[in-house]
Amino acid sequence: MFNRLTSARAGRASSAMPGSRAARSALAVLACASVLALAGCAQPWQNYQAGADQSTIVARLGPPREVYDLPDGGKRLMWPTQPMGETTTAADVDASGKILNVRQVLQPNEFYRAEIGKWTRDDVLVNFGRPVETSYFPLMKREVWTYRYLEDNIWYMMYSFYFDNQGILRLTQKTPDPLHDPDRRSLF
Repeated sequence: MFNRLTSARAGRASSAMPGSRAARSALAVLACASVLALAGCAQPWQNYQAGADQSTIVARLGPPREVYDLPDGGKRLMWPTQPMGETTTAADVDASGKILNVRQVLQPNEFYRAEIGKWTRDDVLVNFGRPVETSYFPLMKREVWTYRYLEDNIWYMMYSFYFDNQGILRLTQKTPDPLHDPDRRSLF
């Protein structure tokens, strides 16, 4: 009796063995589905080649909500999702309208490029677009611009730039975004 049960189970198990045709087909289907799912997750800033005409990105994302002049005669086109979103797609184009690069600028490696004592309000504006929030702290004598962003695709954060009265960057700070704080949700 034991031998019959064991051999029956072994027969069913052999169709699911890694070397079987059914298992290979199942793995191929799973791999194709995974590739298609990941392709659907491509972000707006990941689908453009340097040298393409700026009309390719405008056709897909619509007219930019913000446009800034760059020192070399080019422009930075921006598509922010603020005030509630955490991304801003920025496309740098040269003077002839060709794409130089496209990227998401509201992220730590972009924020960390800001130079304390050197950058101004204009530098922050050109690099990150309009802030989601501005405030002034009179005791510190600092104007603060704040941007919402997603750190490591997990943590909802706020990144703040503190400017002195001359508009020079003096301090940066990151904090959790209170909009996504479960302890504060009942307050709104």
